[in-house]
Amino acid sequence: MNRDEALARVRDRDGAWDVVVIGGGATGLGIAVDAASRGCSVLLLEGSDFAKGTSSRSTKLVHGGVRYLQQGNVSLVIEALRERGRLLRNAPHLVRDVAFVVPSYSWWESPFYGVGLKVYDLLAGRYGFGASSHLSRDRVIDAIPSINREGLLGGTRYYDGQFDDARLAINLAATAWSHGATLANYCRVTALTKDAAGVLDGVVFVDGETGEELRAAARVVVNATGPFADEVRALDRPGMERIIRPSQGAHVTLDRSFLQGEAAIMAPHTEDGRVMFAIPWRGVALVGTTDIPVEAVTLEPVPREEEIGMILRTANRYLSRPASRSDVRSAFAGIRPLVSHGGGGSTSKVSREHSVLIDQESGLMTVAGGKWTTYRKMAEDAVDLAVELGGLGASPCVTRELPIHGSIEDPERFGALSAYGSDAERIGAMSRDDPSLGERVCASLELTNAEVRWACRMEMARTVEDALSRRSRALLLDARSAIDAAPAVARLMAEELGRDGAWIGREVEAFTAIASGYVVGG
Repeated sequence: MNRDEALARVRDRDGAWDVVVIGGGATGLGIAVDAASRGCSVLLLEGSDFAKGTSSRSTKLVHGGVRYLQQGNVSLVIEALRERGRLLRNAPHLVRDVAFVVPSYSWWESPFYGVGLKVYDLLAGRYGFGASSHLSRDRVIDAIPSINREGLLGGTRYYDGQFDDARLAINLAATAWSHGATLANYCRVTALTKDAAGVLDGVVFVDGETGEELRAAARVVVNATGPFADEVRALDRPGMERIIRPSQGAHVTLDRSFLQGEAAIMAPHTEDGRVMFAIPWRGVALVGTTDIPVEAVTLEPVPREEEIGMILRTANRYLSRPASRSDVRSAFAGIRPLVSHGGGGSTSKVSREHSVLIDQESGLMTVAGGKWTTYRKMAEDAVDLAVELGGLGASPCVTRELPIHGSIEDPERFGALSAYGSDAERIGAMSRDDPSLGERVCASLELTNAEVRWACRMEMARTVEDALSRRSRALLLDARSAIDAAPAVARLMAEELGRDGAWIGREVEAFTAIASGYVVGG
């Protein structure tokens, strides 16, 4: 992928694009892949970086949703379980199965959760990751040596999926590009254009790096901006009723010693009525999440003090060694773009099912709601409607079986580069050709100089934050180490992107300001 080439394609294009997608998160990228693989001409514009918002701040689970089963939403569970299986098949370098243990501290918990998880197995059918089973007290301790043993009676084990959300987003962008789509980050749509009949016929956007204003004609415009969907809808018709009911979810990462073993913990009892997870991920223990209604949607949400406190209190009921604020390596938050269907109640009760809305006057298509696990199905539904709306005459959907960029069996053979899948060989070759590229950007991170250069050359990384938060996951794994690495990363990126010393200083300052929001004091 090359941003300069993408913008050149826009300038050189005479006719309309079949589909212009606004938003480069899970939904927008999925739509770009689906439409491009059907033969449509596609332009995707992201105002910040790919997956900058919600799509890089998930619990890193590809799952059917045990909690949705508790709510009786069987159809959503079945759909998600099917999509979970497809994603494991199509992106084996990014998705893997993980054992989850629901510890039992009361006599009724094991039979209660055991029955529910057997239903979960049944609904998964041939897409299942493994059968659930009852565990004795000793087997729970074997699976999770760091579990709180006081009062522990046993537990229930089931299997679900885990993934790297931001890496999947970047690989989806590369997949769309390989099928002919044009994608550009840091291109903010500022206006929607209409024909004489008031029907949308394109967009106006600004190149965030140069300030250049560009136009792109479109047969269909898709609003896939997640929590910011109402802002784009307001460009179409100011004063339009809002449909997004935002909710914030926070996570913390702890040293892996707090969660020993390879299994994850599913905690069924939390203060806000959600389940909570403690998951081994990328060498840390990832714990979350919360569900807090918010009024303002921001690009860089910050976990609230009460969220961090609730996460630690819940986790400490299940951990033999209690974690304190000083043990938090990083804390981050994301905004869920829940679709409001009216009525009251807490956001944890609002459906995660997606909605595809088409404005009857302008034809603006808005895709909202949903979750990472079902991104592909969301995209299929949206493109089916776009084909009909724009009379595009596209081929049928092929993404059920479409390998995602990087797809490769046995990625673990590449060690620390396994998340790159088939690209790992090329990154490794860079280090072999120039040993200095194999060196780490700082002692406390596994990130190498080669990975930073690769992010700039092949993955459209434009800022230090892009490299340290989404091309690598350093910021989420250890915020303080990411801050330490920022100057070295900025220098490498400046060489790749042709930037000067002033740019390096600005980037380090900007990243440090953002990363400070991930640091939790003692």
